[in-house]
Amino acid sequence: MQLQILHAYKSYKPDPTGGVAEAISTIVSAHDSRLNHSILVARAYGLSTGFVDNGVPVRAVSSLGTCWSMPIAPGYATALARAARHVDLVVHHAPFPLADLGLTFPLPKRVALIVHWHAEIFQPRAILGLVAPLLRHSLRRADRIIVAHQSIIQNSRFLQEFSRKCVVIPYGIDAAYWTELTDQQHQQVHQLRKRYPRLIVSTGRLVPYKGYGVLLHALQQIDATLTIIGEGPLREQLLATANNLNISDRFNLLGHQERDNMKLLLHAAQVFAFSSVSAAESFGIAQLEAMAAGLPIVNTALPTAVPHVARHEIEALTVPPADANALASALSRLLDDKALAMRLGHAGHIHVEKEFSRAKFLSRIKRIYEETVLQRRSA
Repeated sequence: MQLQILHAYKSYKPDPTGGVAEAISTIVSAHDSRLNHSILVARAYGLSTGFVDNGVPVRAVSSLGTCWSMPIAPGYATALARAARHVDLVVHHAPFPLADLGLTFPLPKRVALIVHWHAEIFQPRAILGLVAPLLRHSLRRADRIIVAHQSIIQNSRFLQEFSRKCVVIPYGIDAAYWTELTDQQHQQVHQLRKRYPRLIVSTGRLVPYKGYGVLLHALQQIDATLTIIGEGPLREQLLATANNLNISDRFNLLGHQERDNMKLLLHAAQVFAFSSVSAAESFGIAQLEAMAAGLPIVNTALPTAVPHVARHEIEALTVPPADANALASALSRLLDDKALAMRLGHAGHIHVEKEFSRAKFLSRIKRIYEETVLQRRSA
């Protein structure tokens, strides 16, 4: 069965992206001859463009910029409505209210809809009041709703009434990529470790829910160097905070990095900091990449999948969100206790290979896609 599948989301490479775009990239790169993927996104800023990424057509509609992490793309809704007429399955990667707006245009009855619920929507109350009816409309029309962990359903103000449609599929990554190093990369890692013997690494978009301000206050209390990899609106604010705390000499804000450079830094580090402070952080694919590289994790006790992906005293040390003192204590503990760091890092590597492999993730996704289309056609 040949399926035409359209993925709808707000951003995709080469514009700055996060874990959702990475998950989409993993899904569409499976190279299954029976699944023909295409992607519809919006530009971060600029005129519409189209290109082919690794064999997958991508269309990015025009955008006037971003507001509250959402592109101002007036043409997106109608572009989605038009594109949806020519596919078998639309996968709405939520949250993205412009896609919900586009889905208010009736889908053809033969077209199946999956809402891949990556995170709860967090917006100011006035905006949430406007988008909530659109989101519920999408969930009612959806044939299936994919979530990464059961806690996401339990803690969502939207999903509980649609729980019968939900299916849990944890994310997966190419663990071998993040594990393996060439001889040249081993040498580069060795040089980085000599330069930064107590290195903490974190990766993610520079947005409030990542808790990077808390992480900088924790750094002030410990003997270490912190490197954050990522782009986002808080860049200048974080640099100013580091300067005010007199830690600029121990803080590197690298911006976007290619995956090979990210891998080098993960292998050079002693610990990975995952300091998110709100339930907007639903899972944390970045944790999986760090665990695959053998790093122990310090994460936060959010009511989401985060502390279940890397578990306290098994693969991670878990601390209360937004608690700089507790974060500093956990980071110091792993920097000072090499045996503990090695034990947690080794357990994390095993956990990723067993539970979060790319092959397992793609197999589950493919099965749900095919089943959903068949059920829609038979209905």
